[in-house]
Amino acid sequence: MHTENSFLLFAGSSHVELGKKIAKVLSVDLGKIQIETFPDGEIGIQIHENVRGRDVFVLQTIAHRPNSYLLELLIIIDALKRSSARSITAVIPYFGYARQDRKDRGRVPITAKLVANLIEKAGASRVLTMDLHAEQVQGFFDIPVDNLYSRPLLVAEIEKLKLQNFIVVAPDIGSIKIARAFSALLNVDLAIVDKRRINADRVEMNALIGDVKDKNVLLIDDMCSTGGTLKMASFVCKTAGAKQIFAAVTHGLMLGEAFEESAIEKLLISDTVPLGPSVSQDRLQVVSIADLFGKAIECIVDAKSISSLFKL
Repeated sequence: MHTENSFLLFAGSSHVELGKKIAKVLSVDLGKIQIETFPDGEIGIQIHENVRGRDVFVLQTIAHRPNSYLLELLIIIDALKRSSARSITAVIPYFGYARQDRKDRGRVPITAKLVANLIEKAGASRVLTMDLHAEQVQGFFDIPVDNLYSRPLLVAEIEKLKLQNFIVVAPDIGSIKIARAFSALLNVDLAIVDKRRINADRVEMNALIGDVKDKNVLLIDDMCSTGGTLKMASFVCKTAGAKQIFAAVTHGLMLGEAFEESAIEKLLISDTVPLGPSVSQDRLQVVSIADLFGKAIECIVDAKSISSLFKL
């Protein structure tokens, strides 16, 4: 087992609350770090701990202000590397830019690969993340990447709802894989909403594949950004005769008011991304992933298998 001083956990400014929760699980205090912004907007970092020869974990979720938080993460990693940390694990609950994982049009970047290069070049020796939008992003790194799954945590909360006669629905083609995994764990049928993306913030629903009439619906996706996809999928299901509609996603960016305008009665989300002060929580249920990340960090420190923490 690890000793009290064998590793350090730092939190960037993107999600300090989650950092505190993980630190509590690990029975440690967050490492002391000074993060400031100079008048011209530059980020300044100073580590107020002795990290020489120690295993260090840095928590930063790349959401809401992805450009700023990504650069902050890179600067923290560089500071730790130059302070002679033995290993540096970037703990990134929400990996921003993961959606830009391929060239699907002419003259566009593969930004997820660029971000991977930056994190690796900065000095990270491992990445710990959750529910990557595209699992092939793991292959963009030449260092170990551990991709945790929120699925068991969300399924446990879904089962507490005691839904009867329900069906899992994928709100678009891209979420079929994760929805199928949920349907298998819950032992229920799967339906699919066919979605066509018009541009970055507009989608169009074409058809519903499957029967939701007189059934309760559970929409499954890896993330809720503007909520437009879930909103339209909920209306498609309602039009097709669905009763109650619920949803479960890992990453709740919760931008805009689409979710509030949807037909979804309750949305289960994890706390990989902090909720903004303007987000109404009336129909939200937050499921904490702190315990899972804490156990994963313990596994890394003690050189134990992480895959044993969850079932797929």
